[in-house]
Amino acid sequence: MIKHPVSVAGILLALFATAGTALVAVTNDLTAEKIAANEREALLQSLTALVPADNIDNDIVSDTTTVSDKALLGGEQTLVYLGRKKGKPVAAVFSPIVPNGYSGPIKLLVAVKVDGTLGGVRVVSHKETPGLGDKVEENRSDWIFGFAGKSLSNPSLAGWKVKKDGGEFDQFTGATITPRAVVGGIKNTLLYFKEHRKSLFMKIDKAAKDE
Repeated sequence: MIKHPVSVAGILLALFATAGTALVAVTNDLTAEKIAANEREALLQSLTALVPADNIDNDIVSDTTTVSDKALLGGEQTLVYLGRKKGKPVAAVFSPIVPNGYSGPIKLLVAVKVDGTLGGVRVVSHKETPGLGDKVEENRSDWIFGFAGKSLSNPSLAGWKVKKDGGEFDQFTGATITPRAVVGGIKNTLLYFKEHRKSLFMKIDKAAKDE
């Protein structure tokens, strides 16, 4: 029987393939970690813009609970970030989905303080028309900042509409559907908070006791 010598080129090729696969795997792991870290930092910046870091002493990014009320919060499950200081409730930041935007769902962050007033609102993502509906973004106009300090009693519940519908909030020239949807989504979040405030903050109190 004739034995064929092992090809040096074949061995080298196999080694390069193994090394290449390992390098790709390591690169993917490092990239994934970096992306996750960047996403966490961006989320933290958004949350602390609504609930200032000086007002809380917990890790609000990780201190979360999940609630379910599709009628008011738009999704099957809604993540809520819980802010507290020395174990006492400070605020709950909801991540509702407004389903009835002009071009599709609009994702929000809505911070509600323990007294039921809004700490602020930010638009996380949307597909609204550039130059019209995209004015809900904080870098397009100051419209979204006008919700800070508002509540279900300021204005009254009847006032939680755009002015075109008899409410107290501005709409945009040439674009009413987008602000109408956002105002309605924020109002619904406040309604959810009013109905579930006690149970939400019980989760905060329980978390504090478990630490």
